[in-house]
Amino acid sequence: MTCVRLEPVRTVPRPRPCGAHCAGLCTDEGLASILATDRGLLHWRALRALGDSGLAEQAVQEALLRGWRSCAFFDDTKGSVRAWLLTILRNVIIDMVRARAARPGDTGWDEVDELSDVRYAHPDFSDRLVDGLLVADLLALLPAQQREAVVEVILRDRAYQEVAEEFGIPVGTVKTRVHYALRSLRNLPRGA
Repeated sequence: MTCVRLEPVRTVPRPRPCGAHCAGLCTDEGLASILATDRGLLHWRALRALGDSGLAEQAVQEALLRGWRSCAFFDDTKGSVRAWLLTILRNVIIDMVRARAARPGDTGWDEVDELSDVRYAHPDFSDRLVDGLLVADLLALLPAQQREAVVEVILRDRAYQEVAEEFGIPVGTVKTRVHYALRSLRNLPRGA
């Protein structure tokens, strides 16, 4: 009888220890905080770009993993952790789209018609209508100024600076309105 020796599971090494400009993803508390505050936004952005909930979740997980690995390289003078993670997510999405384009699924000619509709399908009109009505109902719960800021920055994906110039207010005010609006929406009961 041969004895088999099991090797211990290896962990992924960190490139260098975190220093003064740590993003906070290297600690359980920091990661939990990011997940609590920004996971929804990250998933929404990925879903909007990829059109598939499973791929969106995969993109968010990859972005968080990349953020964790490069936590020590975060530079808070260039922006917030949220902006940094959104940039990482954007790069992940670009990588995923390029990989899917370079390596399409293996199919025969007989299967092309069957798979083409499923692989590139978009939500139908009724799904978009229901989603739109739900978003409209949630936005109606916000004060007018916060609602306008969220619509422009989040839904129309415009830069804070651009929205601030259009509204004739400081950039910080736009950021504050979006922050408090998103916080209010996060604190709603799940059934709302």
